[in-house]
Amino acid sequence: MTGYNPADEGAQMSFAKDMSYTDYLSLDPILGAQNCKSDAHDEMLFIIQHQTSELWMRLCLHELSSARTHLAQGDFAPAMKMLARVARIFEQLNSAWDVLRTMTPSEYTDFRDDLGASSGFQSHQYRLIEFILGNRNRAMMKVHEHRPELHHMLTQELDTKSLYHVALDLLAEATGQSFDTHVYALDTPHAADDAVMQAWVTVYKDPRAHWQLYELAEKLVDLEDYFRRWRFNHVTTVERIIGFKRGTGGTSGVKYLRRMLEVELFPELWNLRGAL
Repeated sequence: MTGYNPADEGAQMSFAKDMSYTDYLSLDPILGAQNCKSDAHDEMLFIIQHQTSELWMRLCLHELSSARTHLAQGDFAPAMKMLARVARIFEQLNSAWDVLRTMTPSEYTDFRDDLGASSGFQSHQYRLIEFILGNRNRAMMKVHEHRPELHHMLTQELDTKSLYHVALDLLAEATGQSFDTHVYALDTPHAADDAVMQAWVTVYKDPRAHWQLYELAEKLVDLEDYFRRWRFNHVTTVERIIGFKRGTGGTSGVKYLRRMLEVELFPELWNLRGAL
């Protein structure tokens, strides 16, 4: 019995002149980017965990940016699809913590000093995601000053309405309400506002009359739900591996991450549950 040959069914087997799978995905630079600084076996896991997270975050930014553009144009349908996708991306990011948690404190200690001052706290893509969603703090820009192009990217985002700002524009138009200017502050975290919550309550009390906004609100809640789970899993993973040591980037580690659990991206959408 001879071995199976895909060429017999017409599969292309030579790529001397054509683009291959490896070429299309630029796999050579991607698979060559795991530059371990030590001989520790688990450093490869640590690097790949964070590199793949950054790739997923890149897709999040692609989807969130497009969703915001569509919503600003009143084009709800594609925006809903994109927001649903972002929630599922965070589900993937959540699952990744399960892999990292297979690394023990002793194994992490073998290469932790080789990280220097590098830390996930310095991820500009994570900061962009927070900025797009509305958790904005200009003080967080300082860590990116050594990379002018990244600092500029973040500055541009702070000068742009957040995704939630765009949603509030649609909410105000549909309910005939206007919100105070502080609701649209570009470079401070969004704080709960009674007028905004009452407008959302109007939507939730009559979903049929405001179906698109009702659906948008639930998509935003779904997204934040997965985002919160990702933050929580981050905290528990760090505590499991390093306890209450300071982070490599100088933060208080678990204590800092626990404070982040208190952040609400869309507070009115959570608070209105008790007002219905």
